[in-house]
Amino acid sequence: MENTFWTALATSTLAGLVTTLGIYTIRRFSEWGKRNTTYFMCFAAGVLISASFVHIIPKALSMNPQAPIWLLTGFMGLHLFNRFLTAFVCDKDPGRKEYAFGVIPMLGIGFHSFIDGFIYSIAFTVSILTGYLATAGMVLHEFPEGIVTYLLLVRGGLSERRALLLALLAAAATTPLGMLVSWPLVSAINESALGALLSLSAGALVYVGATHLLPRAEQEQKKFSLVALAGGVVVAMIIVASHG
Repeated sequence: MENTFWTALATSTLAGLVTTLGIYTIRRFSEWGKRNTTYFMCFAAGVLISASFVHIIPKALSMNPQAPIWLLTGFMGLHLFNRFLTAFVCDKDPGRKEYAFGVIPMLGIGFHSFIDGFIYSIAFTVSILTGYLATAGMVLHEFPEGIVTYLLLVRGGLSERRALLLALLAAAATTPLGMLVSWPLVSAINESALGALLSLSAGALVYVGATHLLPRAEQEQKKFSLVALAGGVVVAMIIVASHG
């Protein structure tokens, strides 16, 4: 059991390091990244929406019959928080007009990454092979996740330094943190509870992709935005296939 713990911690930390690599890469080429933020938004929307509808939501439904309620809770919860930020932060401080645009995706991605940590704990408890198969699937989406989180925070008006710190905390550190938090509770996290958590995560991701990123990307009318969106869908299908 002790060896299983260290294996789960090592692989969840690897996921965090891959996310960190994505953040470092886009910061190293920051000017290029800023010029192409719209394409990254479309790509991220394709990944988040497709992965949610094709994999996360069906999985949650098979685990918990109340999954639709939790899905709605995740979606509406993030929507209400977005409204709160817009009304009490952005509208009252002109200098933070775009603040919610970066913070909301950070929260959605951060919560999803935290739940990923739970999955590492559970998968390695089932068996080492199951854990490694889960790792292979989840690590694929960590690199672009870090890129998108950082770029949207910068686009939301945060300084590059603050965006870097928040992206590292939200997108990279949350996965090993989720694993450490869930490990002592792994025997109490039954299938129904995990299904509810997955539904909450999916609701947040669908909100971020469909009502937050895509409308903004459409406003900017970049020539190849549909290509970027299609690329995100393809990557999501690869992730789903690797999970299978």
